[in-house]
Amino acid sequence: MTTTTTAQPLSQWIPQTHQKVARRPVTVDGEAAELTRYERRDGRNAGLEGEHFSTVVAADGKLKGFANISLDLAGQPLPSRERTEQIARAFLQEAAPDLLPRMKISWIEPHDESIRVARNGSIETVTLTGMKVKARNLADGRWFWVIVGSNEKPLVFERDIVWVTFPGHRKTEKWLHDAWLKEQPPAVAKQA
Repeated sequence: MTTTTTAQPLSQWIPQTHQKVARRPVTVDGEAAELTRYERRDGRNAGLEGEHFSTVVAADGKLKGFANISLDLAGQPLPSRERTEQIARAFLQEAAPDLLPRMKISWIEPHDESIRVARNGSIETVTLTGMKVKARNLADGRWFWVIVGSNEKPLVFERDIVWVTFPGHRKTEKWLHDAWLKEQPPAVAKQA
């Protein structure tokens, strides 16, 4: 699978502290894609629900999303709504400029993600909070969002999300979310 059609190379967002640990074919709304997971080279908080940088790339090379879940971003001050929107728009200009012309922001609010970390010999859950810019692509009605972390960089990006209005839940698979991944049947992952 190639990643040549993304606006910018993925490598610019993957932390230097991480290495590829697995990849696997997945399906996103009936279309082929690939999930790739990177974890810290030093092994800190490795495995599902731990620290990771994961990507989903469609078969045509389009970046469908990424998650940068890092303990280093927990408990830090967040950017303002105005600054969050500026960062999100600049990121979209680089990573997904096709979303900008018909973008309608629904809201900009804090959003929590959970991470399991090892501290003092025990495992605990830590909340990682970012500022989420949730928007709709008026061209096709699908949703997308950029969650900006305390470091003023994208923490999570997801695009082309199909939402079921009633009963009010996401239809698109959640390949970037470890809690959801744990509920899926095991798949043979390609080694990095």
